[in-house]
Amino acid sequence: MSQVSLEHFLVVSAVLFTLGVICIMTRRNAVAILIGIELLLNAAGLNLIAFSRFNDKLLEGSVFVLFIIVLAAAEAVVALALILALQRRLRTVDVDQTNTLKG
Repeated sequence: MSQVSLEHFLVVSAVLFTLGVICIMTRRNAVAILIGIELLLNAAGLNLIAFSRFNDKLLEGSVFVLFIIVLAAAEAVVALALILALQRRLRTVDVDQTNTLKG
């Protein structure tokens, strides 16, 4: 049975980060872009946990990941509120069609 090394964590994190960037760049739906941002934050959190696990400083990486989780939750709340406001006002969540922020 093989041991999971730091490289395995970094590969998974790089894949998550790449998928997040691809999702942000290719999608036009605001909810899909939000999912891409969440993937980026999860990749960063996985990196922090992996480095703290293999550096024998367990508390510091976990504290940073806790901040990332709180940041992601706050970002999701604000972004979903904006998406709902756009949906009510413009009847679409397509970011290409929302070119104005006037009230």
